[in-house]
Amino acid sequence: MNLRFIDWIWHVEGSLALAPGQTGDDAFDRLDPLFRLPGTSRERSGGALVFRKKDQAAQDKMSVFDGGVLRIENGMGGLVLRYRLASRALLFCFLAPLLFLGLAQVTIAINAHQKPSAEERSQKPAAKAADVQQNPIDKALGAPAPEKPGKDGAGKDGEDKHDRKPSPTPAYVFAGIFAALYVAGRILEDRLIKALFKKRLLDS
Repeated sequence: MNLRFIDWIWHVEGSLALAPGQTGDDAFDRLDPLFRLPGTSRERSGGALVFRKKDQAAQDKMSVFDGGVLRIENGMGGLVLRYRLASRALLFCFLAPLLFLGLAQVTIAINAHQKPSAEERSQKPAAKAADVQQNPIDKALGAPAPEKPGKDGAGKDGEDKHDRKPSPTPAYVFAGIFAALYVAGRILEDRLIKALFKKRLLDS
């Protein structure tokens, strides 16, 4: 299976044109402080820089990325910085909705399997709540009448609260939350990393 067709899910790619007269070495020197942080290792060779991050701190502006490659290449208008960064956080946010949707389908299937058939329901005798008689003395003293059984412990159809089937709704809610996180993160991180690189390259 060619991962190139799906690895866009957890990779962020982009390019930035270098300033006129700016060399590749100068560009990497300006970006170098981003890769001199705890948990980051880097290797620079010619016109490429490869980095890896492990146990990166939350203060790291590139903490969402676990590694990547930056290259200086010739473009139509001059030198261009091209980058390709990988993020396990984005991959997790993409896969989490699928997991929760799967859990919802399992819950629905279990509920359907445990649902009694119409024949079983017709053969099951209807439970009748026995009336609880009030003591004459309590009645004379004005005490409230006792509640009928099943008012708190059962629903309208006599079903006990503890026998209620699990609902797939929470799984759908979490799936929606993680889907929103992925879409927002995918768009936001793309813009943030491009703005960060641009600021470093153009900072005088």
